[in-house]
Amino acid sequence: MADDSKTTDVGARYAQALFDLAKDGDSITAIEADLKTLKAMLAESADLRRLLPSPIFKSDVKGKVLLALADAGAFNATTKKFLGFLSQNQRVAALPSIITSFEQLSAAHRGVVTADVVTAVKMTAAQTKAVAAALQKALGKAPEIETRIDPSILGGIKVRVGSRLFDASLRSKLDSLKFALKRA
Repeated sequence: MADDSKTTDVGARYAQALFDLAKDGDSITAIEADLKTLKAMLAESADLRRLLPSPIFKSDVKGKVLLALADAGAFNATTKKFLGFLSQNQRVAALPSIITSFEQLSAAHRGVVTADVVTAVKMTAAQTKAVAAALQKALGKAPEIETRIDPSILGGIKVRVGSRLFDASLRSKLDSLKFALKRA
């Protein structure tokens, strides 16, 4: 099994450096928008997800791909330079970790918390609003909600805020029931 702690650590350090640059250049919002666009591109393209960590492709090829995507997305100049820097230092594989860490830094800077909400089916707007209201009441801060769909949880909801996980999924309830029955 691969050790993800080093990748995460590298991602956090690069994200902090990019955040400091964005803060100095007063471009946090623009760079965060660029990274969200890049995150969406990664989610949509299996080829791009395979390219980044692949040792088969040289770093200059990866850099050209990222810069082409940056040009197509009309990214901020700082974002483009940063992507080139990642490619030059052979750290393109850490990009997903960098994006996640940057989003957390930006949210903390704005005074909001990021909540990763996982459901078995797509939530309606009213359900999303209700989850946001409940999280704001529980956390005392306005949450930014990122939703994902994972049919394997069968039903219910899982909410991750920072290192805390609130798990009210049917899968976890069935697993705990199964465990209790095995113990009896």
